[in-house]
Amino acid sequence: MAQRKATARPEKRKAAATKGRESANDAPPRDRRRERGEASVQRIIDATIELIAEEGLASVTMQRIAEHVGSSNALVVFHFRSKENLFRAVLQYLSDQYDELWFNLVRAPGLSPVDRLLGAVECAQRFAGQHPKWVSVFVVFSSDRKSMQIYNEIGLPSDLAYTAEARELLIEIARSGGYAGIDINTLSESLNYLVHGAWYWDHLNPSGRDTDVLRKTMLLLLHQAFPRHFELMR
Repeated sequence: MAQRKATARPEKRKAAATKGRESANDAPPRDRRRERGEASVQRIIDATIELIAEEGLASVTMQRIAEHVGSSNALVVFHFRSKENLFRAVLQYLSDQYDELWFNLVRAPGLSPVDRLLGAVECAQRFAGQHPKWVSVFVVFSSDRKSMQIYNEIGLPSDLAYTAEARELLIEIARSGGYAGIDINTLSESLNYLVHGAWYWDHLNPSGRDTDVLRKTMLLLLHQAFPRHFELMR
């Protein structure tokens, strides 16, 4: 087999090479200016996240962000026009990151309702563990009066959607498992309170972040409601 491949006819090799060049030529040209612009926008967003997580919103200005990213104030203004637009972009970016993780862990094809709910537990724990500054920014936006309107427009609808999706999973597990007398609404809201309470406490007490308390507590509630479907975490 190897010998036949090595002795392929020259005209066939030439045709294959020509086809490869045509495919490469057919590919759309890279827009390097656009790539540089997108990279610049991301650096500004990352710098803003750093500043908000470390100092809150009050001291964050366009000039400070520019200095933090090593750029000019004019470039920051060029990309975002105003600090409010930048804050919106930051919160939208973080919401998109959580949504992507939720999609991969909760909405992946072939998962059972139990697997999906375990994915939701893992999503909350992993997001906080891997990206504590992201969580701090969420907390700041949702607790500062001036930024709460932005959070209510961008962050809150997603949070409500996650809670509703988890509630439907709880309903399905109760129905298929033959569990009666489960207060689904209270259980669903309790899980939601646990996540936001843990994130808020981790923001106030960063030294306690590296624990499994959130996951263990959520699994404890789920085990009490559905003992045949959820095991306690040791």
